[in-house]
Amino acid sequence: MEANVAMPRLDAGPTLSRKEERQVVVASTLGTLFEWYDFFIYGTLAVFMSQVLFPQDNPTVALLAALGALAVGFIIRPLGAVMFGYLGDKLGRKYTFLITVVMMGGATVLIGCLPTYETAGHLSWILLLTLRVVQGLAVGGEYGGAVIYVAEHCEPRRRGLLTGWIQITSSAGLILSLVVILLVQASMSAEDFRQWGWRLPFILSIVMLAISIYVRAKLHESPVFTRMKQQNRLSKNPVKETFGQWPSLRLVLLALIGVTAGQGATYFTGQFYVMIFLQQAVQLDQTTVYRLILIGFIIGAPTFVLFGWLSDKVGRKWIMMAGLFIGAVGYHAMFNVLLNAGNPALAQAMQTTPVRVHADTSGGACDFGLQAAMIGSHADHKKVCVQAKKFLVGKGINFEYAAPIPGQEIAMSVGGATVNGFDRAAYAKALTAAGYPEKADPARIDRATIILILVLMTAVVAMVYGPVASYLVELFPARIRYTALSFPYHIGAGIFGGIVPFTATYLAQASGNIFGGLMYPVAVMVVVGVIGSLLLPNTRAKAIDEDPAH
Repeated sequence: MEANVAMPRLDAGPTLSRKEERQVVVASTLGTLFEWYDFFIYGTLAVFMSQVLFPQDNPTVALLAALGALAVGFIIRPLGAVMFGYLGDKLGRKYTFLITVVMMGGATVLIGCLPTYETAGHLSWILLLTLRVVQGLAVGGEYGGAVIYVAEHCEPRRRGLLTGWIQITSSAGLILSLVVILLVQASMSAEDFRQWGWRLPFILSIVMLAISIYVRAKLHESPVFTRMKQQNRLSKNPVKETFGQWPSLRLVLLALIGVTAGQGATYFTGQFYVMIFLQQAVQLDQTTVYRLILIGFIIGAPTFVLFGWLSDKVGRKWIMMAGLFIGAVGYHAMFNVLLNAGNPALAQAMQTTPVRVHADTSGGACDFGLQAAMIGSHADHKKVCVQAKKFLVGKGINFEYAAPIPGQEIAMSVGGATVNGFDRAAYAKALTAAGYPEKADPARIDRATIILILVLMTAVVAMVYGPVASYLVELFPARIRYTALSFPYHIGAGIFGGIVPFTATYLAQASGNIFGGLMYPVAVMVVVGVIGSLLLPNTRAKAIDEDPAH
């Protein structure tokens, strides 16, 4: 039985009532909510998964490997975008994004059932990687189907507003994931959660999967697709037409390098990497981080709809470009405020009592290559200087290099004391004596300031992410819209954005600077902002039923 959603006349634009609009929006947002819920529970619980599903001879590499598996799921998304984009443009929007939610949700549930490394050896992380590939393929078709389905139902003047509700699911998915994780953690001991409790948020998602399948199975096909099919205007080969004809390919490339790459970098820095930064660099405990993130993102989430609505009034382009430039200019300052508000003792110690590492860096003795981040047995991990550098950055401490001490491969000096060689206990003792805290002092955490910064970060993200769905729908012709929209979005989100957690973590360790991870996303935002400002058209609300002339 299909939902009671009135179909518009084939010779007119969408004429849905407000109630029918809500039904379309709710059905479409459920899948994208599921997508973000999956991403955030994986990313949030990566540290626990790394302790159970990966070998433990090098915990740093295990964590990077877990984040690498997260990145793999994103890197595979463009392939899913092409595959399901083809199906969406040939067979229809409804059935394609019904398939994607089944694949995505099923893989999420199965991640919670994976065997441990202790019981299954390498099979545990191989299965994890396989499921991440399945999820990546499915998500590659999920987002495009959802935003197109909503956009092709609604009135042009409300397109930014209604697709903005899909964009808000990013924060809603995070909020839901944190609520579930906190409730599960509260129901058991810390050791039980570390051993097996982390699985429950994945397994519990079966409820969301069942609801999503039920609601989407009742939907009608998009009126725009129905009209094209009846008028025999469907593309014979949407993949060939998208990538084999220069006018379409040009739009795909413009969308990628003019907005979606920057959108991905902006989003994953301000909505995900910030959680890693607060835990690893600021040294806040996990529960405190989750609670602060929860409050900050709940307050900031409505800005996704706000900027989607505003784009209906003033156009999409310049809101998005402003968000990119504000993020590029402001992110470093925002992260610095988070450090000072979350761990003022650490910030003060780094300012008044700097740490110096005495080593000869000319021969690459302190280089931490990308291969070392991926392979635990790599020789870089055995370098004494690399071990010292990772130890300091892991405690949220910046340092500067100084001339080597004769007869010593490496030494650390702080507060007038010098420790020769590398010894974790001796380093920790010297740092404590110099005023460096082991962890952030809960009594000195400025929670209000942290929440304010998290709200501001969310607003910056929303400036780019809020209008981008309606912008991409309006940019591409209807006959290839599913394929052409999905590909640049998932290159931007999947590759440029999805690798932010791994790349930023690696850059911070490799550079020896806790803010070093921001180099990559800021560079992407600047480049994309310049290109988008110069080359992107500024779309506004317009009819999208016919294939536009570009």
